[in-house]
Amino acid sequence: MVKANSLKAWFLAARPKTLTGAIAPVLVGAAFAFASSNSQLPTVNSPLLLCLLFAIFMQIDANFINDYFDFRKGTDREDRLGPERACAQGWITPRAMQWGIGVMTALSCLVGLAILLIHMQWELLLVGILCVVFCFLYTFRLSYLGWGDVLVLVFFGFVPVVFTHYVMTNGEWNVPLLIASLAMGLATDNLLMVNNYRDRNQDRVSGKRTIIVRIIEAQIRQYGSEYGQKKGEGICLDIYLWMGVIATFLAFSALFLFSSSSIRNPLMFIYLILHFRAFQQLKTLDGCDLNQVLGATARNIFLFGTLLALSVLL
Repeated sequence: MVKANSLKAWFLAARPKTLTGAIAPVLVGAAFAFASSNSQLPTVNSPLLLCLLFAIFMQIDANFINDYFDFRKGTDREDRLGPERACAQGWITPRAMQWGIGVMTALSCLVGLAILLIHMQWELLLVGILCVVFCFLYTFRLSYLGWGDVLVLVFFGFVPVVFTHYVMTNGEWNVPLLIASLAMGLATDNLLMVNNYRDRNQDRVSGKRTIIVRIIEAQIRQYGSEYGQKKGEGICLDIYLWMGVIATFLAFSALFLFSSSSIRNPLMFIYLILHFRAFQQLKTLDGCDLNQVLGATARNIFLFGTLLALSVLL
């Protein structure tokens, strides 16, 4: 039993398992910064810790926004297959969630302002504004138009990886960093792929035009209902597999360009093995059981970022 508006309720509403997807890309950007500029270890007011705080606060804010507005839209129906939502379950009242969104948005902006004032790189102001704006736009509109995967590549790949490095090195960037950020974005996008694959039938009813829904509907139009559904689902499964494989290949490419000796580091193969295991689960499970794959994918994303960061440092 979860008491309404309690600390436990807010903890569950924050969806702590999703925070790994926010932390991992920051670690990758920081690893490149440490390796390339001999940066000092993080201190209390270091840019790394500020970037971590900004990423975590923005992720929690996005979770609150998604929880509240999906509840108001009626998207969180009784046939929902994903993890329970705070507003829909009555753990957090809608009014309290509005305050929660306001507080987390304010905290994110304060951390972003601290980064801006310390480093005086005014282009970071635009990046921070875009992060906040698209945090709201994703739930309002863009996720219903199939833009979620693009936003993941940008805001869980390029933005945290490149700009963490940018802040820590006073404006530096390089090609291996860009490749690593694309790899991180692809690996993270698999979490959205599993989520949307699980909800494919419910999303079609709700009018949510995710990439998964678009692929399946295209195959149904071409091959008919039953065969088209199966063929479309098969394509979606293949996309999940190949995004992890391509992300690993890009990670090795980034490592090789950064330091040719680092390509010998075998750590990234650990991710690839676990990714194949998650793929096998994805092929055999359906419905609520796919939440197991969701958890495994979240773990793999954090592992991908951690292994990539370690490979850079080693």
